[in-house]
Amino acid sequence: MYSADRQLCRDRRDFDKRRGISCTTCRVPGAESRVPCGDLRLSGAHSEGAARRGCTRSGQRARSTSPCPPPGAARGDGQGRAGPGCGEEAALSSGERAGGGWALLGSAGLGGTMPSYTVTVATGSQWFAGTDDYVYLSLEGTAGCSERHLLDKPFYNDFERGAVDSYDVTVEEDLGEIQLIKIEKRKYWYQDDWYLKYVTVKTPLGDYLEFPCYRWITDEKEIVLRDGRAKLPRDDKTQILKQHRRKELENRQKMYRWKEWHPGFPLSIDAHSHSELPRDIQFDNEKGIDFVLNYSKAMENLYINRFMHMFQSSWSDFADFEKIFVRISNTISEYVMQHWKEDFMFGYQFLNGCNPVLIRRCTEIPKKLPVTMDMVECSLERNLTLEEEVKQGNIFIVDYELLDGVDANKTDPCTIQYLAAPICLLYKNLENKIVPIAIQLGQKPGPENPIFLPSDATYDWLLAKIWVRSSDFHIHQTVTHLLRTHLVSEVFSIAMFRQLPAVHPLFKLLVPHMRFTIAINTKAREQLICECGLFDKANATGGGGHVQMVQKAMKDLTYSSLCFPDEIKAKGMDSKEDIPYYYYRDDGIKVWEAIKSFAEDVIHIYYETDEVVCEDVELQAFVKDIYMYGMRGVKAAGFPKMIKTREKLAEYLTVIIFTTSAQHAAVNFGQYDWCSWIPNAPPTMRCPPPTQKGTVTIEQIVESLPDRGRSCWHLGAVWALSQFQDNELFLGMYPDEHFVEKPVKEAMAKFRKNLDEIVSTITERNKSKKLPYYYLSPDRIPNSVAV
Repeated sequence: MYSADRQLCRDRRDFDKRRGISCTTCRVPGAESRVPCGDLRLSGAHSEGAARRGCTRSGQRARSTSPCPPPGAARGDGQGRAGPGCGEEAALSSGERAGGGWALLGSAGLGGTMPSYTVTVATGSQWFAGTDDYVYLSLEGTAGCSERHLLDKPFYNDFERGAVDSYDVTVEEDLGEIQLIKIEKRKYWYQDDWYLKYVTVKTPLGDYLEFPCYRWITDEKEIVLRDGRAKLPRDDKTQILKQHRRKELENRQKMYRWKEWHPGFPLSIDAHSHSELPRDIQFDNEKGIDFVLNYSKAMENLYINRFMHMFQSSWSDFADFEKIFVRISNTISEYVMQHWKEDFMFGYQFLNGCNPVLIRRCTEIPKKLPVTMDMVECSLERNLTLEEEVKQGNIFIVDYELLDGVDANKTDPCTIQYLAAPICLLYKNLENKIVPIAIQLGQKPGPENPIFLPSDATYDWLLAKIWVRSSDFHIHQTVTHLLRTHLVSEVFSIAMFRQLPAVHPLFKLLVPHMRFTIAINTKAREQLICECGLFDKANATGGGGHVQMVQKAMKDLTYSSLCFPDEIKAKGMDSKEDIPYYYYRDDGIKVWEAIKSFAEDVIHIYYETDEVVCEDVELQAFVKDIYMYGMRGVKAAGFPKMIKTREKLAEYLTVIIFTTSAQHAAVNFGQYDWCSWIPNAPPTMRCPPPTQKGTVTIEQIVESLPDRGRSCWHLGAVWALSQFQDNELFLGMYPDEHFVEKPVKEAMAKFRKNLDEIVSTITERNKSKKLPYYYLSPDRIPNSVAV
């Protein structure tokens, strides 16, 4: 629904049109009030010359920026006939018309036909994209510039949401090749932002030029657009185009400023709230990403809001958790609830759960985990020693060392919360399933830090696994998800806006993958991960622990770790024969290769040689911004300072697109599936880790798990975070046509075809799976980090 002010404005305008009023008021420069004006019947686009004399056209609201002409001034109706003035009638000579009188520019001038352009303007389809403001257009060509033309049609609501409007613009002389167009918006009644998708111009010779915009025009501002053909800096030969390019970046660098949110973090946008962001990167509807509103709505939809304030109230047993689970179950979450205690399910999640990035092949048993053959002999199935199993590659390890020394949440004095830094040893059995064989809940071995085994008492072993799952949840939320997708993607986004102008082919390639990323991160800093934010309500790493974790994890944030195939290989997890059920790896490699192929196709269109890559000063500034500011100039991180070859550029762009799309999808959208059953992913633990064996009871386990209130906040969070945005755009969907060249559109079509083949392969595989893996299916991978 439109606001009351907007509707009143439209009613007023429509009433004027029905009465046939040509001009109800006319603004006087420097004056607050409007003065009445007479009747003028014009249509189409009106020149600045006409505007200077006072009124606009019949049947539409007044949009003049000058006072009415004095009594006695003559005006024409654009058809060579005299029109009524503000007090008398008179006829204008053809010379007066040509000099910028009241005649309509859009008709043939007397004494010869003047060049005419057909201008088509597309307004966005999102809420409140349309405008009632005055919109002016100017054309700038190699042979001259046009006057400023008011875009307007009689008896018609221009620039409505989703509309495509056309106007005839007539100029006095040929402008040559059109290089730029200027769009100006001037206030009609109240502030009325306008989302302009694109402008097309049909020249007098019949050529079509496309000018992509896809931006909001706010207040009384103007934008200058180039045609949609992508250009590198070296392609601009004229001073006017070079100046436009430089000015755009200067303006962007003033709007997109780096800021340190916490010491040691990647730098982020300099904005305290979502409303402070540039309008172009804000969400269309801020309420849609209000975390407090969404979490509360989630708990209401999940029928658990009656529990949300029951902090310190423990559940009675595992079955009691079903009170907040039964209404919202799905295939995977139900399976997790039924099988979460099993060693197979525990091990499977390291491969295909929502945090499948920590497991690595163990090449040597660490000294801090003094496991002996006697301890694990009953778990080994190949009649080999533990050392021999390690050499054959059958032993894997997950180490949560990062959590060692992190402060637990102390924001609620009524509930003491605990963290642990476990080490988990896993084994690939004869069925090629990964199962746990030893768990130590602390980093320092000793009598009070026993190694728990599958052969221990049932509840001892179960509680040890619960502690590992809780630790895994913390690493997932703060490092795998927040740092390595959200914060890294924001670095890419800010650097792109600061260093790549809209005409640059890499801006056109990357901008769909930056959609709403800065906005969602800003909103998270405003409500979610800030001091006393929602993160503190249910998580043991709230209250500052999550900040410590990011600071510690920065040392492992390397460029190679973002290169998906390299990271998989570095962990020793690349062999499909040895580890056949690692679907995260298999699907990720396919998507990586498809993205890389697409990036290579685009690169080869614009960069003929490696030398062209080296000479692209804007590309090099983009890469340097990421290295120096986003990643804090840490040499050990391995982020390149510059790109010298097309091959390296293809890899670099693949890292960016894969991280912002596929990697985020893989670790975000499975959160409800795997974490909604609270005992499988406890966001906090209310009792310390056990220090000896044989003492754990079911009552102790339930007392350790989150209380009813924290369970509900956790459930609302993982449900909300697992939802796609409204009108989500998935990988390969590019409705905003930033590129206009045919070769690039062909590359996009090839990319979509490759992605469709991956979707078919994954769909076919999942048909026979009790636990389908679909998080890296391209039809479920959003283009950008937006949730």
